[in-house]
Amino acid sequence: MDAPEQQSTTWKDRLVYWVFRLFIATIQSLSVERCQRLAQIAAFVFTRVVRVRHKLVESNLNRVFPNWTLTQSQAIQKQMWEHLILMACEIALAPRKIHRENWYEHFELPDRREMLRFALDPRPKVMVSGHFGNFELAGFLTGLLGISTTAIARPLDNGYVHDYIDQFRSLGGQYMISKSGSAGQVEALLARGGALSLLADQYGGPKGCWVEFLGQLASCHKALALFTLSSGAPMMVCSNIRKDRPLHFETRILGVADPKSQDCPDSIVSMTKWYNGCLERAIRERPGQYWWVHHRWKGTPPTKALKAA
Repeated sequence: MDAPEQQSTTWKDRLVYWVFRLFIATIQSLSVERCQRLAQIAAFVFTRVVRVRHKLVESNLNRVFPNWTLTQSQAIQKQMWEHLILMACEIALAPRKIHRENWYEHFELPDRREMLRFALDPRPKVMVSGHFGNFELAGFLTGLLGISTTAIARPLDNGYVHDYIDQFRSLGGQYMISKSGSAGQVEALLARGGALSLLADQYGGPKGCWVEFLGQLASCHKALALFTLSSGAPMMVCSNIRKDRPLHFETRILGVADPKSQDCPDSIVSMTKWYNGCLERAIRERPGQYWWVHHRWKGTPPTKALKAA
């Protein structure tokens, strides 16, 4: 298997890759119900026994929900780990369980008309989500619906694992471009009316756009707002949350910002605040499906951002 030159492809990486493939094969041999039970057991171990990244998760929850009791915080921590393990199982099972003839048995689209109108718009499009719900299967769904998207992501260090995950994403019609040096590719994509898919809740560095996210200042990439403001591409913020059981989701539009409308945010700061607000409202409704293990609030906000807050 060929891998990009910047990625590691040593014998240790090959060994990790085969262990990873063995895990995937094991998951694919299990029923959905057994996968759910496995996720519940793993969540208990990660929160009560091993306590994986406990300090970071607890710190994030205390930032956002300072009035929560210890019992409430532990309950969300357990829900988060169960969600993450179950999400990995769903990704492994999806190519065998979900296809063009039965996707509607697994996904509810209450905003399907608006989604279709957005997809058929001849203009370029920007689709934004976060580390919330099963965002990987949201990309898988768009491909099944015939909507081709391109996402920006940093290549995984292990070239073999990267190629395998990239192959899964391409099954749904989603194409990946490297985060490094992607400006020209993104410009060409938007110029021909393509759809760009992005995760919005990623650290934008000390020179990013600092806005409040879940009540705390966070650095965001300015590029997300610029993609819409500079190209006239409407931005759609969406979520794909799991409902009452595994492999059953509700894919919903959280908001649309169209540069043609008068109420569309018209600056980098206002656009960044807008899409963070859309994600925040959805996360507060389902906090157990957000990645609290994600180091979102890092770095020190500049004095100007602190005064504005």
